[in-house]
Amino acid sequence: MSGIFGALDINDTDRVYLSTLGQSVIYDAIQALLTAYNAELTQAIAMFVEETTEDHTQRYKLPGTGRLQKTGDEAPTGAVRENGQWDVAFPLEGYGAALAGNRIDMSYMTVQDLDKHLDTVFAMDANTVRFALLQALLNKTNATFADKLWGNLTVKRLANADSDVYPPVLGTETETTSHQHYNGTNYTEASISDTNDPYITLRDNLEEHFGNPTGGSPIVALINNSSTLKTLALTKFDPVPDRFVLPQANKEYAQLQGIPDVPGRLLGRHSSGVWVVEWRWIPSAYILGVHMAAPKPLKQRVDPGFTGLPRGLTMVAKDEDYPISTAYYDHRFGYGVGNRLSACAYQLVASTTYTTPTGY
Repeated sequence: MSGIFGALDINDTDRVYLSTLGQSVIYDAIQALLTAYNAELTQAIAMFVEETTEDHTQRYKLPGTGRLQKTGDEAPTGAVRENGQWDVAFPLEGYGAALAGNRIDMSYMTVQDLDKHLDTVFAMDANTVRFALLQALLNKTNATFADKLWGNLTVKRLANADSDVYPPVLGTETETTSHQHYNGTNYTEASISDTNDPYITLRDNLEEHFGNPTGGSPIVALINNSSTLKTLALTKFDPVPDRFVLPQANKEYAQLQGIPDVPGRLLGRHSSGVWVVEWRWIPSAYILGVHMAAPKPLKQRVDPGFTGLPRGLTMVAKDEDYPISTAYYDHRFGYGVGNRLSACAYQLVASTTYTTPTGY
């Protein structure tokens, strides 16, 4: 339930009409619920979003590369500075919903009816945010966003072998423009095995940018439940023990430590150093990997503070005397990739070519 009963300090079995409580009281209660909802949503997407920004474009800075220069006894070296960078942009869209009804409808509406309405709005908003987030990560093609103030903006994706120069990977000193974080595995989901192990490939694609520490990296792979059985069957996979089953005295279980805060159901850890999470919002036969110790891949654009426009899901009233009857819900945001190297997407397909999932 939305929590409106607690906010109004009434029992959920009481049949109370909105007209009895008064619209101003209900409006204040809903605003309190929205504050709590927005805080929970921010925490839920923290795995993917590095920060909130008012910028429409940014220059994402990276360290340079090369070797030190040889010096003579007195000759100074030439000046050096960081030279890695790429330009990114962020969309900003408005989304909304309304509580429709005339004064008669409102007079007969109960708190139970309002609770269902709020649950619907919260679910619609969460679905909208999740879709926009996954679209920004799973769609491999840079997009064009027509901004009313700034014109056409190029919203970039994860590294997709475009014209941006990417830093050297571990073991090389050469920058490249051909780096790719959208790949096909060259085998299908049904063919996942100790030989065809996507988690080792995913690990290598992320660690080559951020180091390969002894003992593994904090990398998370999000999969659809259609890949779960094949994943659990891998020899190199340590599943999370069933919390309802006590182990026998002579039976050993892997002790999993440092479990990350992720959406979905944590299945366990692969010996490559990858946590595997079943999240059913990931399309079937796709895997999304995120390096948890690196700057997160996405940034969320919001309206500048000087506009006075609220942030997060907000209830806007047109009439102070009747705020509920005239209210609508508004949420303005947009996701764009900032760090193009801290996540990667794989398609489990008999090809090395990645195709954007249908609908994204």
